[in-house]
Parts: sequence; structure tokens; C-alpha cells
Amino acid sequence: MASAAEQLAANLNFGVLAKATDLKKRIWFTVAALVVYRLGTWIPIPGVDPHVMADLFKQSGGGLLGMFDMLAGGALQRMTIFALNIMPYISASIIMQLMATVIPSLEAIKKEGEQGRKKINQYTRYLTVLIAIFQSWGIATGLLGMTGSTGPAVMMDSPALFTFATVVTLTGGTLFLMWLGEQITARGIGQGTSLIIFAGIVAQLPHALAATLELGRTGALHPLVIMALLVMSVAAIAFIVFMERAQRRLIVQYPKRQVGNKMYGGESSHLPLKLNTSGVIPPIFASSLLLMPVTVAQFTAQGGPEWLTTFTALMGRGHPLYLAMYAGLIVFFAFFYTAVVFNPVDTADNLKKYGGFIPGIRPGKNTSDYLDYVLTRLTVAGAAYLVALSILPELLIAKWSVPFYFGGTSLLIVVTVTMDTVAQIQSHLLAHQYEGLIKKSRLRGRRG
Repeated sequence: MASAAEQLAANLNFGVLAKATDLKKRIWFTVAALVVYRLGTWIPIPGVDPHVMADLFKQSGGGLLGMFDMLAGGALQRMTIFALNIMPYISASIIMQLMATVIPSLEAIKKEGEQGRKKINQYTRYLTVLIAIFQSWGIATGLLGMTGSTGPAVMMDSPALFTFATVVTLTGGTLFLMWLGEQITARGIGQGTSLIIFAGIVAQLPHALAATLELGRTGALHPLVIMALLVMSVAAIAFIVFMERAQRRLIVQYPKRQVGNKMYGGESSHLPLKLNTSGVIPPIFASSLLLMPVTVAQFTAQGGPEWLTTFTALMGRGHPLYLAMYAGLIVFFAFFYTAVVFNPVDTADNLKKYGGFIPGIRPGKNTSDYLDYVLTRLTVAGAAYLVALSILPELLIAKWSVPFYFGGTSLLIVVTVTMDTVAQIQSHLLAHQYEGLIKKSRLRGRRG
């Protein structure tokens, strides 16, 4: 079966794209929204010396803060109004999904359909505000005590005024990005939150490539190592595409039935189960959840208790504690999100309702148990793929100090978001072609 990208390459022509006015409007809206986002990543928060921040970030910006800065498109290093990026909203979404599985009242709201989804989204927005306030307060507190080689990071004389301004600015920036992501999803192309993260990573790729070549020029990296890293990145992209398209197709048979003198049914189809059902969600969720305490810990480690300094050091790039927690959270969210997206019991009930069955498996509970068995094995393989893709590049980064942007998580986000966006463009083009065929048939009918 051809992928969405292959279908688009086969069917796309500039004539069809030029006539698809709604698609063009959506694409231009998405581009304009991402330009606004990128402009905001260069507007500093009031009272912060950007030169001191750059100096401090070079000294203590490894580990999770380096990952956070990658997802924020460099906004954290420059300490701009979008320094928190969309991560508080993602953290709030994680917490709400977890709570909806353990709190009966929230689970009941979730099952109310569209109205329930709106309520859950509203609760998620409220929780986003609380998380953003907490994280921005932690950043403001840390900045007040940070001093670089050229002086203090904060240029305001009043600590209370600086803390208030920082909390309001960073929280407002996060809420604006949350709103912008929702607008992209509704009026643009692609999933807004993922595209914001995607834009931040892609914008930093030229800088990361230049930094890697500079390491080769100064002799810190051998040219063969740089070539090997580039080849590994291309191979990782091909591997990601292959794994994201991988499916286990279960044959579903529908019995024949006689209506009058005619026989109907008897056809067979397949039930596709993706190898990686959760997509890019587990690495993003794992990074976001780890960033909540570590953002505060790394900014407040200077002058803090000894255990906090030790914890910050252990969460550095390539350290065993960081890698273990990161891998464990990826596995957890791979299984959790798969369970949220695909329910074997509901699928088995729907098959039984319409007369479908898997050959050799009894309808009902046996079918749901079989689906759960197959899905569990697929999720184990998918989780192992995500862990390998996220952890192995971290080891290389820790050894050769290559920028994060050549790591597995960044490539996974870029490739996955690109494939999803291409699929949406393809669906819009197909819908436009069908509309054109319908209009032509109507005109022919009137002429006849």
C-alpha cells in the first residue's frame, strides 16, 4: 500500500494545488502563525541580560535543559517570552489523561462526547496556567541568584518586581502559544502543538550543523566522525519512516447472508494495528514530565542544598539516572497512550455487532483477548524502538558533544510531524478533486 507521501507525489500537480483555494489559505495561515512564533522566540523577558544568560547556559545548559532548549527553538537560552514554550500545556495534558483513568467523575465527563471533550480541554487550560506559573516562578527565582563572568543575569533592582514580571511574561507566552496551536489545528494544516515544536527544532538545525562543522574545524571531532554522524542521521530518518509505517494487519472475515434470492457479504478485510500506535507522544511526554522538577532544580542549584546540586548533576547529559528515568517514562507512556487510543474490548464488540470475526478466534471476549495479546507484543516492539531511538543518540551526544538536533527525539518529531502534515495535505487535495468531479457531473446532468 502506497504511503501518503507517495500518493501525494504521484497525484500532486501545481494546477490542482492552485485551484485548491481552501488548502492554500490553510497553508498560508499555518506559515504566518509559525512566523509569529519564531519572532516571539527573540523577544527577551524584561530585566534579563541576554549576554550573561548565554554565558551561563553554556556552563549549565546540558542535560534536560539542553533538550528543553531544543524543543523551545532556542528560546530558553535567550530567555525570551516563549522560554517555556508549549511544554506546560503538554504536561497538563499528561496529568489530565492520567487523572481521567483513575478518577471516575473525569472518566464519565470524557465519555460525554464532544461536550465532555470541551470540558476536559478547559480543565487542561486551567492546569496549564498553574504549571506555567510554577515553572516561571522557579526560573525567576533561579535567575535572581545567577551571576556570570560579566555580571548578574538580572538587571532589575527590585527582586519582587522582576519575579512578578517574569511570571506574567512567561505564563502569558505559554498561553499565547497554546491558543496559537489550537488556531493552527482548527484553521491551518497539521496538529498545532506538534508543528510549534517542529518549527523550533527545524529553525535550530542550521546552527547545529554549523556548530558540528566548527567542532571538526577545531579538531574536536574527526572529519570521519562527522561523516558517520551525518550518515547515521540519514539512516535514522529512513528507519523512522519504516517503523512509523509498519503495521500488523489482522484479517477480518464477514459471513455470507442471503436476502431473498441474492447472497450478500462474504468479503474479507483487514484490521491495521500500527507497530508504534503512540507515535511521537512518549518522548515528548517523558521530556515534559522530567522538565517540571528539573527546570527549577538546575536554575536553583547554585547556592542551594547539597542534595539538589547532586540531583542536578545526575540529571546531566548521558548520566545513568537521566537515561533510566527517560527510558522508563517512554515505555510507560507508550503503553499508556496505546491503551487510551485503542480499546480491544470496544473493537471486539464492534466486530461482533457487524458480524465480523478473526478467522480461528471466537467473537466477543476471545477476540478482545487476542487483540490485547497482539497489541501488547506490538507495543513492546514499538516502545523498544522509541527507547533505542531516544537513548542511543544521547550516549553519542555525551561522548562527542554533538548538538541535540542530531539526536533521535528531534529526528522522530521532525519526520513524524512531516508525515502527518503531508497526509493532511493529501486528504485536502483528494477532497478538492472529489468536489470537482461532483460539480462536473452536476453540470453534465443539467446539460443532458
